[in-house]
Amino acid sequence: MRFAAIDIGSNAVRLLVKDIEISKKGVIREERIAYYRAPLRLGGKVFDSGRISSSNAEALGQTLEAFRLLMEVQDVVHYRACATSALRNAENRWKVIEAVEEISGIHVECIDGEEEAELIFENFKHVGLDDAQDLLCVDVGGGSTEISLLRGTERIAWSSFQIGTVRHMNQAIDPAEWKKMDRFFKNNLMSNTVRVAGTGGNINRFHKLARLKKSEDLSLVKLKKWVERIRSVPLSQRSTKFGLKSNRADVIVPAGEIYIRVLKLAGHDSIWVPKVGLSDGIILSLVSAHHPDA
Repeated sequence: MRFAAIDIGSNAVRLLVKDIEISKKGVIREERIAYYRAPLRLGGKVFDSGRISSSNAEALGQTLEAFRLLMEVQDVVHYRACATSALRNAENRWKVIEAVEEISGIHVECIDGEEEAELIFENFKHVGLDDAQDLLCVDVGGGSTEISLLRGTERIAWSSFQIGTVRHMNQAIDPAEWKKMDRFFKNNLMSNTVRVAGTGGNINRFHKLARLKKSEDLSLVKLKKWVERIRSVPLSQRSTKFGLKSNRADVIVPAGEIYIRVLKLAGHDSIWVPKVGLSDGIILSLVSAHHPDA
């Protein structure tokens, strides 16, 4: 059965399409069919003015209309479209959602930080985590960072912070959010038996740049090295030198800085990069809704 997820983020809008097969024992097998990314950067305006412009709303509607046609061509049976930090922080979000739905025919859900963290957590429910070791899952987006502390198949603590790559570039992060993050670690990390997992496009790119094997963790030393190496190159030359798309060339450095800070707060010197994200979690939540035994 074919499922799809639309992730309307602060930096980009994404469509992920997967084929899902469920065995008689309830084991899920996933196959990625297609992935599309449109770099609309909705957060750029929102974090400055508090509103999504009419031109951005129109561009979002047209993007989702294209995604709807792509889903129809690829025989998608179930899909869900979720908007995160940029839209939920926009004063005119409901007007924008109404306009976008009228243009595209796509129903958009504006989810809060708690649900965003829960959907990302879906990716780790079936990976057989070691009960003796907690997992700290960190997802850095354009407008927010979601952190969940997992023990076995349970999420024992979580928080969403108004800290993201686009906010960082726009100098729009309230210092109180950094203090809130510091308190989260002091209150919830009682031991060092924790593994840190990073999700999101930027940490995936750092892992690729470091030329690591899929199962190999990215060390803090290498992460710092790549942040400094990219920072030292003018923005106009980063795409050519590092193979970065222009809409990632500027956000990847602030993303790296956020992951470095998290690792230091957690007291860890490496990060696991499982190459999953919100879109994957949305699809798994859809599978659970339509196949409760999976």
